[in-house]
Amino acid sequence: MTPIETPPGTWPLFTFRGIRVFLHWSWVLVAIYQVNNARGGYPHIGWDIAQYLTLFAIVLLHEFGHAFAARQVGGRAERILLWPFGGIAFVETPPRPGAYLWGIAAGPLVNVALVPILYFLASGYCDPLDPRSIYIFLDGSWIEPLGKFLYSIFFLNTLMLVFNLLPVFPMDGGQILRGLLWYLAGPIKSLRAAAWTGLIVGGAILLYTAFILESIFMTIMMGLMVYQSWSVVQNLRFRRQREAPQ
Repeated sequence: MTPIETPPGTWPLFTFRGIRVFLHWSWVLVAIYQVNNARGGYPHIGWDIAQYLTLFAIVLLHEFGHAFAARQVGGRAERILLWPFGGIAFVETPPRPGAYLWGIAAGPLVNVALVPILYFLASGYCDPLDPRSIYIFLDGSWIEPLGKFLYSIFFLNTLMLVFNLLPVFPMDGGQILRGLLWYLAGPIKSLRAAAWTGLIVGGAILLYTAFILESIFMTIMMGLMVYQSWSVVQNLRFRRQREAPQ
């Protein structure tokens, strides 16, 4: 087997079942900023650190879901990268809509599987589905640190699931849309439709996060997603021009 080279700007963390996990250096800087920015909700910063690390442990499980599903359908998966905006599983699936769709859908299904587990753990301190819980969580009036921690992980996992399923390419929702359209329109037209959908939906969310939520982190993330969708549209346009009869 050819050794997997360390991508530039990353550190190798560990290898599991032939899949090497790397951490980008910028993750550390953003983690320090995010943890310090979130201080005040717990009596000790250790809780904030534990919450951030647990969140990325869920991100890692999500990416392993993609990787193992790709292998299950005969594809390849040898590398996962963790960076400030989540994780990336570098996978290759056979050029079939079913294989492609399973390789993508398996990631969010990990979060779905975690929902009842995290709900059970948090339910010892509150009803995680009661809207009042989130108000208590946001205004900082939670008394029990472990209860807040468990509710936070439940809430963040659910939020991650919903956010990932937005039809914005190349997020999971956008790629699932592409996989479904692939059955009807083929690989190229489905990709074009998913990219245009990502531009429209992602652009709307970008404006919302920038001017309504005023969240720098979310605005940057959505900006990256819109840029990716635009790049796909442009690449497909150039490809069509090259293939057009002269």
